[in-house]
Amino acid sequence: MNEHSPVEVIARGVCVVDGHMLLCHGKRSALTYLPGGHIEFRETARQALKREIAEELGRASTAGRFLGCCEHAFLQNGEPHAEINLVFELAIPGLAPGAPVAAAEAWIGFRWQPLNALHEARLEPAPLCDALAGWLQHPGGHIVSGDAWESVT
Repeated sequence: MNEHSPVEVIARGVCVVDGHMLLCHGKRSALTYLPGGHIEFRETARQALKREIAEELGRASTAGRFLGCCEHAFLQNGEPHAEINLVFELAIPGLAPGAPVAAAEAWIGFRWQPLNALHEARLEPAPLCDALAGWLQHPGGHIVSGDAWESVT
């Protein structure tokens, strides 16, 4: 039996409006990530994404095309973690760059990042910066990232 935590399965959304992508961040972290969260038992990935957006932003959303999958392993506080990110197009009516995005949960924040400056956003998993542009044009991509996979297996 593996003594490590189970692999987390996460639904993430790519919300692009006027050349900007909506990113989420912990209020105490400089890192950003795509909005979304863990898939719960008896929930599809699209259902999970819509639920998470309602929880995080207090807004209705539409989870669109499946864009790709990112398997990501990393160390957090010295402990190995692994996650599988299922990435979808995401539409959230009423949101647009230039206007503040209010979070419904106190521990997170949201911001718009220009698509041509994703690398500056410290997006995690980092390989998504390069993969997302291709996935938006040709959905169905798959990437594996993180040196920690060796320590997880």
